[in-house]
Amino acid sequence: MGGAEPESAEVDRLPGWVTLLRAPNPGPMTLDGTNTWILRAPGADFATVIDPGPLDEGHLRRIAEHGPFGSILVTHGHHDHVEGADRLAELLGGTPVRAADPRHCRDSEPLDPNGPLDGNGLEITVLDTPGHTSDSVCFLVECGNDRVMFTGDTMLGRGTTVVAPPDGDLGAYLTSLGVLSAYPSVLMLPGHGPARTDTAERAHFYLGHRRERLAQVRAAMATGARTPAAVVDLVYPDIDPHLRFAAEWSAAAQIDHLNRESGTGVNRLDRP
Repeated sequence: MGGAEPESAEVDRLPGWVTLLRAPNPGPMTLDGTNTWILRAPGADFATVIDPGPLDEGHLRRIAEHGPFGSILVTHGHHDHVEGADRLAELLGGTPVRAADPRHCRDSEPLDPNGPLDGNGLEITVLDTPGHTSDSVCFLVECGNDRVMFTGDTMLGRGTTVVAPPDGDLGAYLTSLGVLSAYPSVLMLPGHGPARTDTAERAHFYLGHRRERLAQVRAAMATGARTPAAVVDLVYPDIDPHLRFAAEWSAAAQIDHLNRESGTGVNRLDRP
């Protein structure tokens, strides 16, 4: 939703220990579909799967063919990432599901933010990156000389992420982008869209885009725009009608953030 993409940032070849299976759920919010990532260290008996995706039997069976798995990891609780987790666990004979939110866990404790995981030969670190959702995490995975960041929906491979209140929070999101900006030259593998060469570069692009949008929304509010619809009319005048709902979600988060920043406490749903 707006902003120029960094040049020469897409990746055509993945590390040999990473496999991408894309779910058959393309759409305006999912781009080409949800990226399910399968990780297996060289010579390891067990693999790890990140974001099993929607409850699509064919997709889940394709994932299961790459087993056995030591764990099913979830970046956040949106249905296009976690809906198929329980069914996949059944197909695999009870593989535990691990997420930050205990509601999405199965036969396991919730993820420990900023803590390590047993990756069956991979070094996996959980990064607490709320903002897109309150339970969003990223996974930094190291294998030999490779360092890879799995970003879920915190950063996408194409376009920008919607932050929708009440679960989404723009202030927390900006902080999380700052966390990810500390990982230069680390391959970024997102929940949707293509892989990118540099996690930090992508985070800086996202931060610049958000600051630009906030400045535009601040200017719109100064002219009297107080609702998401009014802000979208001014800031996103050429928005595709099919994506207007997402623009209004983003505008609501921006209004909330700016109101908290200014200390006004004005409700985003107040009418002028």
